[in-house]
Amino acid sequence: MSAAVETRNDSSPGVLISEPMSVHTSWRVGGPADYFCKPRSLDALANFLRAMPPELPIFWVGLGSNLLVRDGGIRGAVICTVGLEKTVECLDAEHIRATAGVPCTTLARHCVRLKLGPAAFFAGIPGTLGGALAMNAGAFGGETWDKVERVETIDRRGDLHVRDRGDFEVGYRAVQGPLGEWFVAATFRFETDEGADMSDVSRTVKRRGELQPVGQPSCGSVFRNPEGDHAGRLIEAAGLKGARIGGAVVSEKHANFIINAGGATAADIEALIELVRRTVCERSGVELALEVRIVGEALAEGAMP
Repeated sequence: MSAAVETRNDSSPGVLISEPMSVHTSWRVGGPADYFCKPRSLDALANFLRAMPPELPIFWVGLGSNLLVRDGGIRGAVICTVGLEKTVECLDAEHIRATAGVPCTTLARHCVRLKLGPAAFFAGIPGTLGGALAMNAGAFGGETWDKVERVETIDRRGDLHVRDRGDFEVGYRAVQGPLGEWFVAATFRFETDEGADMSDVSRTVKRRGELQPVGQPSCGSVFRNPEGDHAGRLIEAAGLKGARIGGAVVSEKHANFIINAGGATAADIEALIELVRRTVCERSGVELALEVRIVGEALAEGAMP
């Protein structure tokens, strides 16, 4: 059972002990985190980081998409950014600053409302801006870092930094930058787009719903698209739509999605991921690379999830 540590103000971080990650991930699976912090301010976040032993692993989550936490849970501390202030502000005619806890759909709507773009594609990215920055998430032809000009980060000492885009190596679903720093905000430079309309966002959301199993527990896309092809096409061609292990099922709607059809464990999902990867390689010769991040420990043998 979780135990909360009382907090009296926004600068004091609330900490949960042995918090089940199944309630913080979009797959609805995952064992307990040793420590779980959902700070309500940057001051609280900085205080928590300073209080943690430097050798303690730190894991970051937003809305918990693109993440599989194993059934044994996470040894270390998890920081959840969704409690932080969610701010999207217009700095001038071209620049937008948004904090890490802002849902990507919110950023899309704000930019379109201001006639800035292209930004509607953000509505196709599940999760928050912090996670999108960490992996250069994308949807429908757009990628998060396409318009990033600078970012703000925080380190293990709780110190804040402003980093230019040039401080990072950005690729397809991959971002590398200064070690031991995490994103807390980003500034984007967009162009004026007089044709931008809220219907662009609505169409993106509708298209996502038509193509993907929205409303069912999943992580988003499980595998990266190999160059010149699509992971979903390869998985479907391998005859894997509807494949099941326990409560984990390859979506009939989009084969690059694995859904929790009810009662799935993280072990079920991971086993199905490996089955898909192995079968696709046998049938097509393509080795699919993971887009989802797998963290934590497997459940001890004989233990109940």
